[in-house]
Amino acid sequence: MLILTTAVTAGALTLSACGSRSDDKKSGGGSAATVVIGVDAPITGELSALGLGMRNSVQLAIDTANKTSEVKGITFRLEALDDKALPNVGQQNATKLAGDKDVLGLVGPINSGVAQSMQQISQQNGLTLISPANTTPDLTQGKDWKQNRRVRQFTTYFRTATTDEIQGAFDGQYAWEKLKAKTAYVIDDQKTYGVGLASSFKDQFRKLGGTIAGSEHISPDDRDFKAVVSKAVAARPDLVFYGGEYPASGPLSQQLKDGGLAVPLMGGDGMYSADYIKLNKKAQGDYASSIGKPVEQLPSAKKFIADYKAAHFKEAYETYGGSAYDAAWSLVQAVKKVVADNGGTLPADARKKVVTAMNKVSFDGVTGPISYDAYGDTTNTMITAYQVDKGTWVSRFSAEFKKFDKS
Repeated sequence: MLILTTAVTAGALTLSACGSRSDDKKSGGGSAATVVIGVDAPITGELSALGLGMRNSVQLAIDTANKTSEVKGITFRLEALDDKALPNVGQQNATKLAGDKDVLGLVGPINSGVAQSMQQISQQNGLTLISPANTTPDLTQGKDWKQNRRVRQFTTYFRTATTDEIQGAFDGQYAWEKLKAKTAYVIDDQKTYGVGLASSFKDQFRKLGGTIAGSEHISPDDRDFKAVVSKAVAARPDLVFYGGEYPASGPLSQQLKDGGLAVPLMGGDGMYSADYIKLNKKAQGDYASSIGKPVEQLPSAKKFIADYKAAHFKEAYETYGGSAYDAAWSLVQAVKKVVADNGGTLPADARKKVVTAMNKVSFDGVTGPISYDAYGDTTNTMITAYQVDKGTWVSRFSAEFKKFDKS
C-alpha cells in the first residue's frame, strides 16, 4: 500500500551470501536440502490482522509442499519477520533474510512503502520478492506508467495482487454503473497507496460522467475528522470515496454518518477487513473492493479453506490469505523447476535461477490461474466489490476490469 522513499547506498545492499544450500546438507544422494521462504508482514500493530493471516497462509503452503514432497529432496522452512508496517523495519528484515543463503524467496510485504524499501536489497542480492498485497503501479512499472512509459526496474519483484490502476478504475466504474452515484466526495490519507487509489477512482468516475464534489486529505494517524466531515456534509455527495486503510476509515465513516451524511463510504483493499467493521458502529451499507474473488466462492479455494481450518491457526486468513498462499506456492514451483533442470539438486546459483523460473510460473492457484506478465504483475485482474451487511462483508459483484470496462 503506502510508499515512502528510503535512501540506501548500493554498497549497503549487496551481501556476501550467494549460495542457496546449507553447507552441512548435501542436495544430492537422497539427502534433503533446506530452502527457506521468508515472510515480511505487519505481525504486530494496527494492520496485524492482515499480516498474521498472510503469515499463516504461507506457513500452510510450506506445510503442504513438505507433506506432499512437492519438490523431491527439498524441505521448505518458514522464517517470518515483523515489519510493523514501517519501511525502515522492512528494509532491515530484507537485509537479514538476504544474508541467509538458504533463503530463496521472500513473500511480502503488505504495504507498498515497505516494498519500496526492500526492492533494491532484493535486486542486489538476486532474491525473489513477491507480494500478495502491494497495489501501487510504480513498484513494477516505474513512475512514468501514467504516461505509458512503463519500465520494469526490479527484475526480482513480483506480485499476486493487481494494481491500483485497475482497482481504482474498477471502483469508479462500480460507483457510477452499479451504485448509480452521480457525485462523489474523495478523501485520501496522503500516503501513496491512498493518493494513487483515489486518483484512479476520480479519473474513471469523471470519464464516465460523474462529478467530484470535493477532495480532502487527512492524516492516517488522526481519529478526529470534524473539519473534513463538515466539508463533506456541505458538499452533499451521493458517495464518499476513501483512499487509505481501515484504522482511519472506520472512524471516518462513523463520524460522517454522525454528522448527517447518510451515504456509503467506499474504499479499496486497504479498507476490506473485519476490523473495519469493529471500528465502525455505522459500517452498514459501506463498500470496499479487493483483489480477486472471495475465496469462499472459488472452487479452487475449497482445499485451502479446509486445510486452513484443519491447521487450527488462531487468526483468520483475512484479505490476503489466498493470494499469500499463491505467492508462496509460486516460489515452491520456481524451486521445483530449478531443481528439475539441475538433475534433482539445488545449484549454487539457485537464487538467480529461481528469479528466472518465476517468470515462467503457471498453475491453478487458490485465487485462480497464476502467472506473471513482463513487469512481474499478476495476469489475474479480477476485482470484487463488497458491502457491509449485518456486521459482515458480503460480496456484491466480481469482474475482470478489462471486461467490466465498457467505456
